[in-house]
Amino acid sequence: MSAMNDSLDETRSLGEKAAIFRGARGSGNVVGSAFIPLRSPLQPPNAALFKGNRKSREVDDTQMGPVQNPFPELLPSAVSLVSECLLPWTKNSATQVIKVYSEDNTSRAVEVPSDITARDICQLFILKNHCIDDHSWTLFEQIPHLSIERTIEDHESVMEVQSGWGMDSHCCLYFRKNYAKYEFFKKPLDFFPEHMVSISSETNGIMNHSQLIQTFLSSSSCPEIHGFLHAKEHGRKSWKKFYFVLRRSGLYFSNKGTSKEPRHLQFIAEFSDSDVYTLLSAKKVYGAPTDYGFCVKASKSNSARDLKLLCADDEQTRTCWVTAMRLFKYGMQLYQNFVQPYQKQKSSPMRSISENSLVAMDFSGHKSRVIENPSEALSVAVEEGLSWRRKSCHRLSSHGSPSTSQSSMSSIAIHVAQPWFHSKLSRDEAQKLITQQGLIDGVFLVRDSQSNPRTFVLSLCHTQKIKHFQIVPVEENSELFYSLDDGHTRFTDLLQLVEFYQLNRGVLPCKLKHHCARITL
Repeated sequence: MSAMNDSLDETRSLGEKAAIFRGARGSGNVVGSAFIPLRSPLQPPNAALFKGNRKSREVDDTQMGPVQNPFPELLPSAVSLVSECLLPWTKNSATQVIKVYSEDNTSRAVEVPSDITARDICQLFILKNHCIDDHSWTLFEQIPHLSIERTIEDHESVMEVQSGWGMDSHCCLYFRKNYAKYEFFKKPLDFFPEHMVSISSETNGIMNHSQLIQTFLSSSSCPEIHGFLHAKEHGRKSWKKFYFVLRRSGLYFSNKGTSKEPRHLQFIAEFSDSDVYTLLSAKKVYGAPTDYGFCVKASKSNSARDLKLLCADDEQTRTCWVTAMRLFKYGMQLYQNFVQPYQKQKSSPMRSISENSLVAMDFSGHKSRVIENPSEALSVAVEEGLSWRRKSCHRLSSHGSPSTSQSSMSSIAIHVAQPWFHSKLSRDEAQKLITQQGLIDGVFLVRDSQSNPRTFVLSLCHTQKIKHFQIVPVEENSELFYSLDDGHTRFTDLLQLVEFYQLNRGVLPCKLKHHCARITL
């Protein structure tokens, strides 16, 4: 009977835990908001069963009979009280509480199953925070005392990651965007420069995008990454430059120039039980010659002595090495992680409830009609947005006096609430933020200029380099405009400017594609 009571208590607690995920995945067959007790109201308390001698306490299960459903009018007898009130995540093993930090450095503790993956965590927070799922949300592992972090792959078990943390290591999980997470599947030639890649194949060194990726994913091929890196000598503060070679079997360095002969190659690390991390402050913390540092760390070790510290001369070189290590470690699993969200979209064409409940309507005629043509619906949405903007500007201008101040007030009111605008952000902080969210073409943000209070700056990533463009205010006939090309192309506000360059490259090296979300640095 004691075992039975324990199981009932466990059932009751699982039902309570199911409320955490209610609405996060599916709908679940939950009856009401309260958990229905399994013990009949007429059944005596558990303590009464343990009175008397030892023999009377050993009650045969067959004498007890099944627990009767106290509310047959609410639940049919055929329905399982446990399985029907739990969502799929809570039908597994025991749950654990994890703490996840978001982009604004606030944290939230959630109770999750012990077999939950990084993708599941991201989906949970996308739903809880009402984010747009553009497949770029990522879970990061950050180890502050080592000043390193890495992307937790979508298929990885979060509990296994946490099992490698020390008791006093203060490791953290971060939920934020990473636009470059799978970008190498789309543009592999941008991630793997020709002078750094050697492939033993019959392509004579000329490969297209798909052939390059297939070479990395195929276990029968032997791609190789090679080049110079700075390495921190063990037990010393100095760094030394060596010629490194990365193969499927592991990472090596040559003790004789650029020789790749087996007798000259020294083994450094392999990746079956190790992970690759980026250094958050390579120069400040580890005295590296540049800030493009990364390291190889054993999964079960949290000691700085066990890190294999490396440093590249530029961001493109570091990205090439880190991406190749991820591919060699996970191979085809990475590609499956990349295509999985798109396969779900094809197999499940049904849109969300919120999408199905919103349709474009035309009320201009005598009778209202649903706008079926997507192009027409888009043009109507744009016109509605412009109309709303004009009304907002008019309301703001009616409270002011000078026309110039009215224009600037309405402009500020529009752009300050946009997710791509970061008010007081320095040049270095802007570069750090864009780097965190992925150095791919089109990642951008807009910020106040620190050198000129009246102007703004557009920070944009192109070819893994961050460039800054000054947005200059232009005044004409007492009206204020904004321009990136000395007044040749003028916009009434920053929102109009950003929308234009999202559709047109203009004077920029590429279109604006992915905005950096506002976070607290």
